[in-house]
Amino acid sequence: MDHAMRRRALGARLDELGVDGFLVTSLVNVRYLTGFTGSSGHVVITEDGGAFLTDGRYTEQARHEVPDMERRTYTQDHRRELATFVSERGSERLGFEAAEVSVAAHAKLSAALEGVALVALEGTVERQRVVKDDDEWELLRRAQAITDAAFGAILDVVAVGMTERQLADELERLLRAEGADGLAFAPIVAFGEQAAEPHHEPGHRALEEGDVIKLDFGALAEGYHADMTRTVAFGPPAAELRKIHDVVRQAQQAGIDAVAVGASGAQVDAASRGVIEGAGYGERFVHGLGHGVGLQIHEEPWLGRDHGDPLAAGSIVTIEPGVYVPGLGGVRIEDTVEVTAEGPRVLPTSTKELLEL
Repeated sequence: MDHAMRRRALGARLDELGVDGFLVTSLVNVRYLTGFTGSSGHVVITEDGGAFLTDGRYTEQARHEVPDMERRTYTQDHRRELATFVSERGSERLGFEAAEVSVAAHAKLSAALEGVALVALEGTVERQRVVKDDDEWELLRRAQAITDAAFGAILDVVAVGMTERQLADELERLLRAEGADGLAFAPIVAFGEQAAEPHHEPGHRALEEGDVIKLDFGALAEGYHADMTRTVAFGPPAAELRKIHDVVRQAQQAGIDAVAVGASGAQVDAASRGVIEGAGYGERFVHGLGHGVGLQIHEEPWLGRDHGDPLAAGSIVTIEPGVYVPGLGGVRIEDTVEVTAEGPRVLPTSTKELLEL
């Protein structure tokens, strides 16, 4: 990945941001800008390239992962090394990530950088991460291919009497067997009436004939996440659940069809939500339609009633409508979708039919 190009793009915006340096402390954003995967790292972006700071535990790792940037190792407080670097560069206004710095940390940073104005910046790197480059798309597609393969395999494992927890554990095993570096997130596995909980945590509920099975899961590939949901049935489901599945599938397709460069998150949400409302289940669709995916499982852009930002070509969003009926169950269908000038491109290949196992 061309991390240097990402840093140059950010450095070129410093004047626009009103700073002559930018301290990045979010480890996700540090990884995006440098490739560093450790648990202690800071990046200072300046017009001449900046520097990477880490503690002594990661000196060698940083040498391998951040070979194209000035590296500095600190043995005590990183603020001392930061102050030295800022002083050497003659920086007068240093931006920082407002969402990452606590009030207490800000006070310590201000004391260490006496005479330097600290400027709070919000979402600066996150907005740059919205449009994926070719390397990122390769990893996103790899993560999705693993996820599709694991879904196909898990259908042969489902058996009466097994618990949600057991199925979730088996799903994790299959994801790793297919090549995942890990889980994109803890899988959601819900049987029967428990599928009415959008984010149900797998428990000891045993599978019975007639249950729906909601599976929300994804693989992790070199830091990039897949996110897919499918709802299947174990034997013939209740008639209303079959109807709900049809409604959700139609709503999901309407959302996918609405994905376009320039469309707002609210417009895409409305296209999908309108189908569910028209079927009389509007009050049972209790969350936004979707979100971006990448180095984080939930990131910009957002799809929901209050999100008016236009979608950009090269971004990726989930389309995941759901209907949840307490005491009966629920259905969610989710795909990740690439936003292109030619229209939406769906990454998953797994069927969205209501399979009866």
